[in-house]
Parts: sequence; C-alpha cells; structure tokens
Amino acid sequence: MRISTKGRYALRMMVDLAEHVNCGYISLKDIAQRQGISKKYLEQIIPILNRSDILKTTRGAQGGYMLAKEPEKYTVGDILRLTEGSLAPVACVDENPSPCDRMEGCATLPIWQGLNRVINEYLDGITLQDILDRQGAVNGDYVI
Repeated sequence: MRISTKGRYALRMMVDLAEHVNCGYISLKDIAQRQGISKKYLEQIIPILNRSDILKTTRGAQGGYMLAKEPEKYTVGDILRLTEGSLAPVACVDENPSPCDRMEGCATLPIWQGLNRVINEYLDGITLQDILDRQGAVNGDYVI
C-alpha cells in the first residue's frame, strides 16, 4: 500500500489547520506557504474534504477554512480514507471486496486480513491532536 501525494498533502493541511485551530479561518494561501504545497494542489483536495463536512468554510476577504470539530475528533485513518478511498492492501479485504473464486480456500487471505486490521487500527489510533502533542514534545513545547 502506498499513500498518494493527495493523501499526504490532505493530512498536512489538516495538521496545519489543527495547529491554528484558535486562529479563526485560515486561507489556503497561508496553508500552502507554511506547508510548501502548491495552492492549486490544495484547491483540488478541498472539495474532497468539504464533501465530508470535516471543514468549515467561509468566503470573502477574511475567508478560509477551519476544522469543524476539535483536533482529537479526527483520525489519520479517516482523513486518508477520504482522499485514498480504501486503505486495504489487497482487493479481497476491501470494505466491498471484489469477488474472487479462490477466496474460500485461499491460504493467504488471513495474512491480508491481518495486515488490513493492523493498518486500520494503527491509523485510526492516531488523531490530529496526537500529532500536535508529539510535535510539541519533540520541539520542547510542553507544559507541566
């Protein structure tokens, strides 16, 4: 499994919005500058995220984007599934598996099911807040 540029950039954008959660609406231009991502590329990701109602948007001079919920409510798995579709390593363990004549007697199916479970549990176990907390610990931005 390989996460596409779209998925990686969507996650970076969501982390940026989480970092600036108390700053009101954030323009794509600002996110693009901070993240070193083309604004045009972010414009292609926004409709995907908007369809799922995970962002609040406003237009105009003070327009931009902000998280619709608190950073701890977003998992990496949820964000990547929006942009990537399934995270399944093979089609037979997808949410809607492709029919396979060998599925009933497949000796390798349990391997793919286990890998799929590990991938999803891992990515669903990390929230945007976890990423911010880890980044703060690395940068020494922690409070006692």
